[in-house]
Amino acid sequence: MNGDEPKPGDLIEIFRNVYEHWAVYVGDGYVVHLLGPDGESRNFSSISTINLPMGKNNILKQKLLEVVSTDEWHINNKLDQEKQPRPAHIIVDQANKLVGTTRSYNVVEYNCEHFATELRYGDAESQQVQDALKIGLGVTGVSLALGAVIVALLVWKTNQSTSN
Repeated sequence: MNGDEPKPGDLIEIFRNVYEHWAVYVGDGYVVHLLGPDGESRNFSSISTINLPMGKNNILKQKLLEVVSTDEWHINNKLDQEKQPRPAHIIVDQANKLVGTTRSYNVVEYNCEHFATELRYGDAESQQVQDALKIGLGVTGVSLALGAVIVALLVWKTNQSTSN
């Protein structure tokens, strides 16, 4: 944590092993967040998994410290420099209305970071996906397509081995 107390409507970035999980702070120690394809935020919920085909996942309201567990976290409203955040009460109201509902999840098109930025700014955006596509998979179309196929195959193989 960076030492600041989150305020309602703040975006919380949680540093997992190979990706960042995102949530929206709604007050009184709680966050609202989109769970990944495995139904948890601790494993594979963001950049580390592609869920093919897209699955439905829960939107939960939980204590921030339960979601964070032993991982590092901080408030990250970095898009405030580029986009006007919506009023905090609107962010919190909308987040609370979504609790207990399901939302389609796809690592590239709509993940936990997309969910959080959509609540705060009204636009779904994932910087970690953009960065991964530029850096990790290369900038050419061939590299991008090959990288996506490799990731999908690795995820499929992982899912096969855990379901057996």
